[in-house]
Amino acid sequence: MSDMSKNPVWKASRPYLLGGSAGMMATCVIQPIDMIKVQKQLYEGATPSTSKIVKELMAKEGVKGFYRGLSAGLFRQATYTTARMGLFNEFKDRLSKTQKPGEPAPVWHSFICGFAAGAMGAVVGNPADLTLIRMQADANLPVDQRRNYKNIFDALIRITREEGFMGLFAGVAPTVVRAAVLNTGMFASQDIAKTTFSNLTGAPKTDLYKVQAPAALTAGFFAAACSLPLDMIKTRMQKMKPDANGMLPYSGNMDCAMKILKNEGPLGFYKGFGTFLIRIGPHVALTLVMVDVLKKAMP
Repeated sequence: MSDMSKNPVWKASRPYLLGGSAGMMATCVIQPIDMIKVQKQLYEGATPSTSKIVKELMAKEGVKGFYRGLSAGLFRQATYTTARMGLFNEFKDRLSKTQKPGEPAPVWHSFICGFAAGAMGAVVGNPADLTLIRMQADANLPVDQRRNYKNIFDALIRITREEGFMGLFAGVAPTVVRAAVLNTGMFASQDIAKTTFSNLTGAPKTDLYKVQAPAALTAGFFAAACSLPLDMIKTRMQKMKPDANGMLPYSGNMDCAMKILKNEGPLGFYKGFGTFLIRIGPHVALTLVMVDVLKKAMP
């Protein structure tokens, strides 16, 4: 292991591989909650209760319904999370070289690096994110309108064939903005929380239970609170289909936002916040904790 730590290839790829692996592990745990979150967001009228959605999914598809789109979810983590976690560490390392030896990194480093890493990672992960939303939304569509993708690869091939290569990047603008905001909130709040919990407990920032875990949970809350309105717009844009006259429900991101505001009010952007928090919070927390654990196990 000591030889691996000195290997330049491993040293360069380690942040990407550990970040992607942690994200994929977290997704396997959180996928059922993510499915419920998406189902809530797709309702444009009164939001059904979580128990109602669970009963409907169980009645229609059984337990496997909660894992519909898992292949796309894992592929999304393999692309998006691998990129954002790796780029964040790379950007932070580059900025740290501008500091004096031993000088602590200022919080604004996390803001800038989180924003840039989130935005760039979102572009890489948009095709997987698009297919995940569509696969999860399919059961809500009339039978004759369902896409019936078999898996992530079938979805990618069909979208490219039917909508062109750029069809893979539908909704990329709100996805990029949402990811930039989410990652800024996540990394910056984690940085602040680690310092706070370390000062409160007297434990080092490497302490898993007193510092890293509570800091990760804090990061999960702020990531959810910052990103849900943008996630709502992204979800609506990515799942929309033309009506009988060939007209799409939204002409763009701003039109989507204005229609949500007009038809559903300001709280429409926070529809399903409880479920979203339960989904995003643990996923962020698990990912960040797993990254810290993997860093110790694989130096």
